[in-house]
Amino acid sequence: MSDKVKGSKKVSRRRFLVKGGLGTIGVVAVGAYIFRNPIRRELLGFANSLEAPYTDNTDKPMVWFEVTNNNEILLHSPKMEMGQGTFTGIAQMAADELSVSMSQIKVVHAASSTGNVDSFATGGSTSISGLWKPLRELAAMLRVMLIKEATRKMNVGFDELNVEDGVISGNGKTLTYAQAAEGVENWEVPDVPSLKNAKDYKYIGKPIARVDLDAKVYGDPIFGMDADMPDMLYSAVVRPSKIGSTFVSADTSAAENMPGVVKIIVEDDFVGVVANSMIEAEHAKDAINVTWESYKNLDTTAITKMMTVGNGNSTTIQKNGNAFDEDDIFETLEFRSPIGAHAQIEPNGVVASVESDSATIKISTQVVSITRKEVAKRLGLDTDKVNIVPTYLGGGFGRRLHTPHAVQAAIMSKAVGKPVKYFFSRKEEFQHDMFRPPTHHIIKGKLNSEGYLDTLEHEFVSGDVATDSALIPNALTNFLGADVGAIRGGFIQYTAIPNFKTVYWHVVLPFATSWWRSLGLLANTFAMESFIDEMALKGNKNAVDFRLHQIGEEPIDIRLKNVIKAAAEKANYNEEVVNGRAMGFAASIDANTPCAQVAEVSIVDNEIKVHKVTVAMDPGLAVNPDQIRAQCEGCVIMGMSAVLYEQMFVEDGELTPTIYGPYQMALMKNAPKEIDVVLLQGKDTPGAVGEPPLGPVGAAIANAVRRLTGQRLTELPLKLGKPI
Repeated sequence: MSDKVKGSKKVSRRRFLVKGGLGTIGVVAVGAYIFRNPIRRELLGFANSLEAPYTDNTDKPMVWFEVTNNNEILLHSPKMEMGQGTFTGIAQMAADELSVSMSQIKVVHAASSTGNVDSFATGGSTSISGLWKPLRELAAMLRVMLIKEATRKMNVGFDELNVEDGVISGNGKTLTYAQAAEGVENWEVPDVPSLKNAKDYKYIGKPIARVDLDAKVYGDPIFGMDADMPDMLYSAVVRPSKIGSTFVSADTSAAENMPGVVKIIVEDDFVGVVANSMIEAEHAKDAINVTWESYKNLDTTAITKMMTVGNGNSTTIQKNGNAFDEDDIFETLEFRSPIGAHAQIEPNGVVASVESDSATIKISTQVVSITRKEVAKRLGLDTDKVNIVPTYLGGGFGRRLHTPHAVQAAIMSKAVGKPVKYFFSRKEEFQHDMFRPPTHHIIKGKLNSEGYLDTLEHEFVSGDVATDSALIPNALTNFLGADVGAIRGGFIQYTAIPNFKTVYWHVVLPFATSWWRSLGLLANTFAMESFIDEMALKGNKNAVDFRLHQIGEEPIDIRLKNVIKAAAEKANYNEEVVNGRAMGFAASIDANTPCAQVAEVSIVDNEIKVHKVTVAMDPGLAVNPDQIRAQCEGCVIMGMSAVLYEQMFVEDGELTPTIYGPYQMALMKNAPKEIDVVLLQGKDTPGAVGEPPLGPVGAAIANAVRRLTGQRLTELPLKLGKPI
């Protein structure tokens, strides 16, 4: 028998999947465009709470699974593993429906040549939730297919057979899955069988250890930077330091005869060097004299002025009741957040090998399908002639949703006729990131006679997040009137307030901004939950009671109330300053997952010190509770780093800093000693996990500082004024 038993591509029938998700919104929006804002608001609200389904191949189990001759199941995952634990969660789901042990499931990234290609991306907190139903169905179908083959080989009836740990038994006979699959060339794909009941799960819902743990602990070569190919050369790309630079010309004469240089490639959109070693490629790159046309005198002050409510195009994304009258007396606060870098630990890298009629690309990417299409288009190849071989990602957070370096490496490989490896320097990562856009918020509120909000208005401005990206067509943004990424967290969740309105302003920035973990959630929640806290103080109300009073009664509202209560109870939330420490409270809903947090904070040497963060979150069914807790902990640390330290500047037309250190981030000494996580299950299917816990952390810290110092901090990163 061959090492891996594969099913034939011939199947008895094919199920057709009706596409859903964002594609549906676009279709609806076309028909509804004439109704303008009311319908737009409905669609934007739907998009904001959408739990995106998986919309690709779900009718061929043998595209997803292989049965090996040692009775293991190889699962080709179309979703990338970038530290979030996806491989472990999907292994648990598959193992339960296949009736195999966890040790028998091996998860690998699906190369595009397998046919198991995700046409969207790995992102949006959708990997586990999107695959929850289709992956279990595929696993159950494969189980039935294997048992049917066993009935023929064992001469035992289907209903007389049982399966345990990949061994089929009945009437005193046994057969492994591998033995059942041996020699089969034509598989009959059944209708989807009944899935197992929750009471029969062995692995789903359990804190199973990470399946990728050993490889990472022992330093196995699994990341994009580790990738190689035989007879490989190295490359570097000349990149401008100034914002908005366009290529004019290049003088390559000084570099052409430098040691190790194989070839210099000058294209309309980039200049590259291929050499025998990375250091030789870098030295030659530095010797190339490129003339650029760039923006003049651009700095942070100019960007801040540009990013101010009132500039750009506006869309009312939410409205209920009446807006403010000019004669109203209301409280107003303004908030700002800065440019943020992804700053992931592994820089972007790729190895490309291009032959006359095909290409192989090894890369750490979140967008296999898009990377393949871009390479194929540039090389003039059919898409199926480009094989994308994904690697583990040393951090993604949205940075690897943009992969033009794959195209550049492919062009250089074609030019020299050998595999070429290229990866970014740290400076290139910082200067050529797809940044989190800066934001500005103006929030107004008016209390009623009982001290609760009668009217609330949120106006905010952002640069591109989902708009103008490879994932979201501009046509969709034009129909909806708003960037579906920038508005995440911008909606008012306290819908029991009689009058509220949210207005989004879009500004096009002169540098690239795009997806950053949680999209607009971090900045929008910081502003809104800080303002809500301030109004609770104005109304002389407890912050928790103030929130609960103004939440509606829809199912998502009930779940939000429950996480608010759970966080307050677990943290023993109170509003007293005790031994120099105070608590701050905040809550948010993201991708239909509510989350609440309590931060316990003190001031040490006029610096904010976070001692403990309590998280309560309702992600629905917890496939792996430990995995979800780890995501919560990671979000708290990443969010804390973003709101206390991180920011990019523009100086003399350049984005800066360009290295860790000057780009300040939270260090081990800054981490809270405790992160306490409470998980609720408000629905019986998994929901979003990887981004929702980023929402409340900034406001929770700021609200604690407000109780400690009396200062309402309104700009990120949070910095105290004069010493207290």
